[in-house]
Amino acid sequence: MSTTLIEAALKRDRLTVGGALAVLTLLAWGYTIYLGQAMDMSGGDMAMPQMQAWSPGMFVFMFVMWAVMMVAMMLPSAAPMILTFAAVQRRRQAQGGAFVPTGVFIAGYLIVWSAFSLIATSAQYGLERAALVSPMMGKAAPWLGAVLLIAAGLFQFAPLKNVCLDKCRTPLGFIMTEWRDGTRGALIMGLRHGAFCAGCCWALMALLFVGGVMNLLWVAFLALFVLIEKVVPAGGWLGRAGGVLLIAWGVWIIVRASVA
Repeated sequence: MSTTLIEAALKRDRLTVGGALAVLTLLAWGYTIYLGQAMDMSGGDMAMPQMQAWSPGMFVFMFVMWAVMMVAMMLPSAAPMILTFAAVQRRRQAQGGAFVPTGVFIAGYLIVWSAFSLIATSAQYGLERAALVSPMMGKAAPWLGAVLLIAAGLFQFAPLKNVCLDKCRTPLGFIMTEWRDGTRGALIMGLRHGAFCAGCCWALMALLFVGGVMNLLWVAFLALFVLIEKVVPAGGWLGRAGGVLLIAWGVWIIVRASVA
């Protein structure tokens, strides 16, 4: 295949994959916004009596909510990696390699965040039963919120955070060190990239319990913070600055509670 044809195919792939990511992200945000507004208007109970107790149906509903919200928050920050994977696959195909759909890589990535969503749903269930977060909206008690803020702030300086963030911020570096051939290999690559992404952002996602799981402004702020930290050249420095602010916020809550 000529260089001109390869470049044309790469451009077409970028448009196709980029458009698919945009549509998926918009749909996820649309559902998240719908749920957030519905909960806000109904005082957090969704105006559904059957959802008041954590029945199996309620657990599934909350899991879907978390999973869709993770797609909305995390997929934009994964876009550079996904587009890079698609471009490399196209070039390898042009050189005689087997074609592997980029959707396989995306599926692996989303499987990891679905697993995280299952853990988060289980945590919300346990915290609600212990009366440590508010029903449905999932806002933590002040002291628990302070602990989460300080823990997330400290994690911003942890070596594990830096290792995972480096993997997320350098798509070509990830391709060079983690490449695997075939459909199974693409799925494993997606799983590994998702694992690095979750390793980088799990503490920030736990902060959803601080502002409220369905507090749309808080959800949007955390999603923007994650995107900046991964994509902007100064993201690492901004992430550490954010860590200082998170620690200070948590300490302020504790001090205020102790003198009240």
